[in-house]
Amino acid sequence: MPPLLTSMATSCVSGMLPRFRIKVLVMAGGFPPFVPKEVERIKDTHAIALAKRIERVPVMIDSEKGAIMSSCVRPLHQNSNEPVVLLHGFDSSCLEWRYVYPLLEDAGVEAWAIDILGWGFSDLETLPPCDVATKRKHLYQLWKSYIKKPMVLVGPSLGAAVAIDFVANYPDAVSKLVFLDASVYAEGAGDMAKLPRFFAYAGVFVLKSLPLRLYATNLAFDKVPKGSLLDWTNVGRLHCRLPWWEDATVDFMIDGGYNVVNLIKQVKQKTLVIWGEGDRIIDKQLAIKLCNDLQDSVLHMIPECGHIPHVEKPEKVTELILSFLARENVTQEQLQKVLN
Repeated sequence: MPPLLTSMATSCVSGMLPRFRIKVLVMAGGFPPFVPKEVERIKDTHAIALAKRIERVPVMIDSEKGAIMSSCVRPLHQNSNEPVVLLHGFDSSCLEWRYVYPLLEDAGVEAWAIDILGWGFSDLETLPPCDVATKRKHLYQLWKSYIKKPMVLVGPSLGAAVAIDFVANYPDAVSKLVFLDASVYAEGAGDMAKLPRFFAYAGVFVLKSLPLRLYATNLAFDKVPKGSLLDWTNVGRLHCRLPWWEDATVDFMIDGGYNVVNLIKQVKQKTLVIWGEGDRIIDKQLAIKLCNDLQDSVLHMIPECGHIPHVEKPEKVTELILSFLARENVTQEQLQKVLN
């Protein structure tokens, strides 16, 4: 199996049933009509609940082509505190946050789970560019149109590179940063960017395949409970069922992907770095390097945890995020109420 595809695929998986209680809001209606019908096969009640809350909002990035109906999970109520905006990893979706999102919401946090342009469940029928620059512009226009105030931007895996690229261009839009097992030292898509488009599509076909996704899901976690592997994999590849997924992913790869190595030391925002000690995708020594390269950061390692802490250890991740927020925004009483 090509190592690049293996590495990239591990960023898109999700799904461990945590060993604690989460309040799950199951909406009375069904799934949004734009979510692929394969969602009916998913058994994870937390994924089902969050999928029912996904909506599309218009985001204008090209006046000639019109607005892109962009998928996200919006807060039920907006408030005066710093909003927490949750990105996802490579080739994934907002469903990565199905365990942490309700915990943040219960704490009174204004939380947004946003699909990065080209992935997730946005309507890309017009085939807009999905390169790094357009992803950045799309996130900015969404922020400017709906969030409208400095945010705590949370980036797991490749989502951390998305966040660094964004804050380097729009520093006033971001008050703080949170990175989880950050994939920020890879210099773009590598050889994939040099492939003829035909071979790039072949590589993407492999990336979508069930065998690779099953392998990647197993690799991404410290321990996979028996009987859950297929369901987690189905959650992680649900967005791949949309008809424009291949085109959007190839466009991103051929453009070269993210290369933010030279931007890391420019980040001035206070940053929380969370890392799973058992990450088999990205060496935990890079967590130390990242903290040394950032101007103002703190590192928390989570034991018995793999590459996707917000799925594998959501209670601990929530606790760390809430503690990291300004004390005037989240009180200790709110923190304990959610975690008890």
